[in-house]
Amino acid sequence: MKKTFVLLHIAVILAGFTGVFGKLISLNEYLLTCYRTLFSFLFLIIIVWIKKTQFNYSWTNIREMGKAGLLIAFHWVFFYASIKYANVSVGVVCYCLTSFFTAFLAPLINKKPFNITELLLSTLTLAGIGLIFHFDTSFRTGIILGVISSFLASLYTIFNERLVKKYDATVMNLYQMLAGTIALILALPLYLHFFPSKTMLPGTADIFYLLLLSLFCTVGLYVMVAEVLKKVSAFTVNLTFNLEPVYSILLAMILFNESRQLNISFYAGLLIIIVSVILQAGLSRKKRREQVI
Repeated sequence: MKKTFVLLHIAVILAGFTGVFGKLISLNEYLLTCYRTLFSFLFLIIIVWIKKTQFNYSWTNIREMGKAGLLIAFHWVFFYASIKYANVSVGVVCYCLTSFFTAFLAPLINKKPFNITELLLSTLTLAGIGLIFHFDTSFRTGIILGVISSFLASLYTIFNERLVKKYDATVMNLYQMLAGTIALILALPLYLHFFPSKTMLPGTADIFYLLLLSLFCTVGLYVMVAEVLKKVSAFTVNLTFNLEPVYSILLAMILFNESRQLNISFYAGLLIIIVSVILQAGLSRKKRREQVI
């Protein structure tokens, strides 16, 4: 379990850079996501080829993996839209609502009773989020987009928790990125009709950032998360990812000079989020030990 949680926190650190790349890349949120899924798919093809991993599945299996790919692709669209319409801080803080949605959605989807502990930890996390970031009405559009993004991320993690028990993590992500790329390209004309873009092609700097984003913050990150989900619950993963805003906000302050100050409110909110993560990690470890015994 120690190795699993170390892997999970490495994934969280990588996730902390996703919001930064969203700000650095000049493309709009939709085109950014299109290129991210496409580049990630190409990287995964290379990895599968090098590893000589078996990837021949039935159409039913591919479709099952592909559905989750649609969720993650459109989660990214709304996540980057939140950043573009507001800022990095708004986008990543709203992402913390993923564990809140998971605490309610997972029992409904999996037809299991609600876990009071998870609901209480989610409420604790919400308190921490409220202290770290005081929602400004001028960021209303970005906040709404961020909430939708976290809802889709929650659904993705819940369904992915089932898939990782059946499929190889790399191959599963390959089909998810393929499905996401196809869906986004098919819907691209409609999106551009309502939200025209000045440019369709990324510049040299954009390509460099997209390659880093795709290889490390997508392929590496989601393969890690898929491995972690084999041993811990979707709720634990999403709750741990509540540490992502801490890294993202600090990076945004350094790189973009966003109006974010490390005051008492920030440290108090950070402490609450860390406590909620530690409590859930401890409870998860205790639960697994009891199952072994």
